[in-house]
Amino acid sequence: MTTAVYPGSFDPVTLGHLDIIERTARMFDHVIVGVLQNNSKTPLFSVEERVNMVRSIISHLENVEVRSFDGLLVDFVHQCGADVVVRGLRAITDFEYELQMAQTNRVIAPDVDTIFLTTNLRYSYLSSSIVKEIASYDGDIDAFLHPDIACQVRERIRQNKEKSRA
Repeated sequence: MTTAVYPGSFDPVTLGHLDIIERTARMFDHVIVGVLQNNSKTPLFSVEERVNMVRSIISHLENVEVRSFDGLLVDFVHQCGADVVVRGLRAITDFEYELQMAQTNRVIAPDVDTIFLTTNLRYSYLSSSIVKEIASYDGDIDAFLHPDIACQVRERIRQNKEKSRA
């Protein structure tokens, strides 16, 4: 059985992420979506909330599970018994960064391969950061997120604005 890990912060998980997850699920026997707990960033949602968000939109995929992790990706890949890391590419700037990371991971863990999936053209411009910025100005984010996720983002942005005014 071939297991692939699709890592990311997923803050929030977008339709572009979902597209990569669904395509990866068709290619591999088992897919683990790894939600990164990155202590150097201040996410909009906690790692537990992000794990639950991803779980809520991938429930139709029987061969996909969601786990959180921190530390080195290759250590997580080994813990999962995986063979492959999957990364999505939107633009050439993504490729340069992702290639550097893949090559570094290959030196650290020669048994772990990385494959790149180009993003569906509908989502080639999309990032979680852009979605959060649009939402912060009360813009329409419905085209970028699953409806349940869009509601959660709007509510969190509203809560954060209320806290900052208090």
